Amino acid sequence: MHSSKKNWIWTLTLIITVICCAAVLILHVKNWVSNDDDSLGLRSGFYNVEIPLNELDSVAFVERIPPMERLHGFSALDKEKGVFRKFKDSLTDKKVHVFVDNINQNKVKLVYKDSTYVYFNLKDSVETVQLFQKLSARTGALSEPN
Repeated sequence: MHSSKKNWIWTLTLIITVICCAAVLILHVKNWVSNDDDSLGLRSGFYNVEIPLNELDSVAFVERIPPMERLHGFSALDKEKGVFRKFKDSLTDKKVHVFVDNINQNKVKLVYKDSTYVYFNLKDSVETVQLFQKLSARTGALSEPN
């Protein structure tokens, strides 16, 4: 009977661990996009990037992301998320953020601050195309002379 009184500590520890793991999994299930007039925010679990739209240089659709070295992140089924680095050369050591919900669909490649890259897509390809069109219209508006 004395040992059963101590089991509640292990039971509580197990329950808290399962709840924490489930919460992290839910946060990483999809990309959370916040899009207002001044910035684009991409979040997926622990990974977060805020892109000021006035610093956006280019927006492009790409079929594949280039080969990169994973600094931290994960790949599971069709998802690819995390912080990567282009294969190191002598000129650059920039980090690349990847928020890909479906590796088989086209990805949006954003370049901002002259050489910072972000690759992303959403689970729904129609939403990805709509966001791409909105961002490319924004960069087109920025590049037109006054």
